[in-house]
Amino acid sequence: MTIFQMECFVAVAENLSFARAAEQLHVTQPAVTQQIHALEKELNVRLLNRSTRSVKLTEEGKIFLQDAKQVVEVSERARKRFENPDSRKIRPLTLGCYSFAGLFQLSDILKKLSELYPDLHPRLQMTPARHLYRQLEEGDMDAVIGFREAETIKVPAVYQEMKKIRIVCICEKGHRFAGRESVSAQDLKGERLVLFTPTLLPASMGQMQGRLVEGRPLPELYFCESVEAAAILVQAGFGICVMPELFVPLNAPLLRIPMEGMDPISFGIYYRSLRGNEVLKTFVRLLRAEGGQTI
Repeated sequence: MTIFQMECFVAVAENLSFARAAEQLHVTQPAVTQQIHALEKELNVRLLNRSTRSVKLTEEGKIFLQDAKQVVEVSERARKRFENPDSRKIRPLTLGCYSFAGLFQLSDILKKLSELYPDLHPRLQMTPARHLYRQLEEGDMDAVIGFREAETIKVPAVYQEMKKIRIVCICEKGHRFAGRESVSAQDLKGERLVLFTPTLLPASMGQMQGRLVEGRPLPELYFCESVEAAAILVQAGFGICVMPELFVPLNAPLLRIPMEGMDPISFGIYYRSLRGNEVLKTFVRLLRAEGGQTI
């Protein structure tokens, strides 16, 4: 069964004439007849009743016509997509991150980038950090968005800072910390802790989280696989959580209190090279123009 057979059948069914169908398709009438015969033989049904005076659809033909039309329409749509060579040109930009919260930081930059490159096609991927850096090294990704890694972790790429992120303690609005300008690690003693997977954290935060749980009994600790889950448990009153403010859901009714003695951490972009990649070069330039912020 071929697309051309479908086209011949649809043309005959709509015109109820082999001659007009052949004219529409710019082929000979015997060619149309041959394609219909081959289609009926393969389907093992009669699709058309024809005589010297008329052509009519059989009941089987009426049923098959809807399927044939869909096949022809899909084929035509696919063909037209590649008719104009200029319409096939796109500018891909593949960006990876290990958190949706990180990807949300890109919307304004991508909007500006799309104004400069109307054919821009961003591809946003969320993958664990260890896989992201491997994909970056192998050339499967243009850049990785995330926190700056510790000096002990070697990332084969250039780093460009986007902004500084405060470390905050999040808690319910009715919590005893309400009204505080800051919270210290000492203040957290006696509080139940909500923790989330270290793969979402910079190394320094993972170490800090390890210090917070040291000596704590298991009933005081709640472990989560995502920052969203951690925020829900905090909101539900199960405990408090210490995290980069970037991770706190914007619409969550939670207090965000800065942690004492913890400097803001760098959040930015890793990339291998800007050479030969005009879109990435412009993307990094736009990031630099908006850099230096602290949230």
